[in-house]
Amino acid sequence: MPKVAIVVGSKSDLPVVERCTKILEELEIPYDVKVLSAHRTPFETQEFAVNADKYYDIIIAGAGKAAHLPGVIASYTLLPVIGLPIKSSILDGLDSLLSIVQMPKGVPVATVAIDGAENAALLACHILSLKYTYLKKTLADYREKMAEEVLNN
Repeated sequence: MPKVAIVVGSKSDLPVVERCTKILEELEIPYDVKVLSAHRTPFETQEFAVNADKYYDIIIAGAGKAAHLPGVIASYTLLPVIGLPIKSSILDGLDSLLSIVQMPKGVPVATVAIDGAENAALLACHILSLKYTYLKKTLADYREKMAEEVLNN
């Protein structure tokens, strides 16, 4: 059974993450949400990342401002990490986006749009479907539902 870890740098990031968890629930993918800060809880963040592969298949890491959390987590794990830039400053999240996408060679972080929580969940599902092939039908059904909603409105 696949499992997603969702990690955010602050409790103030949780409202954005709720849109991610809603999609994961709809797709019936189990997840845990944790609040860890790359700057304020560095040891706990490192411990989580080093041990994440014992419990999870993929990590979604959301952060605002300096947004180092996804990169720090990626540096300690071989699991795929999806960075979710969160709008939380006067720069409307551009600072977060640039912090996450500008990773050095060798430590990749897949990145979605600013506040793109829904796509973070869907990207996680796409990646998980490589191992858990039943999720391909789940994704196809989800896309069909989206198309029906567009055509019926």
